[in-house]
Amino acid sequence: MIKVEAVVIRERVETVIDAVEHATGHVGVTVIEAIGHGRQRGVTHEYRGRIFESRFLPKALLAFIVDDDQADAVVEAIVDSARSGNESGDGLVWTTPVDNVTHNRTGRPLAQAVEVQ
Repeated sequence: MIKVEAVVIRERVETVIDAVEHATGHVGVTVIEAIGHGRQRGVTHEYRGRIFESRFLPKALLAFIVDDDQADAVVEAIVDSARSGNESGDGLVWTTPVDNVTHNRTGRPLAQAVEVQ
């Protein structure tokens, strides 16, 4: 199994999840609200004549646990759907091998829990 994680701008979360589901049929995802910045280093706002700098921007961390053979398709779907067209700030995608996934409800390894349903 592979864990696919992606940091995306909040406005693209639903689009990314829908794209992954459409491309691969995979429906399980964990979404964590986050803040951060990369090259864009935040944004500057002006409010009532004062300038405020927001160093961190709102982001979302998406986590998918998928079979090895689905990982590349999930990454491709995320990359294609998370792209906003801006010069920077669209986020990152990375994969990590996962050795042990156990389903909480059944106490069985995930592969066996899926077969039982």
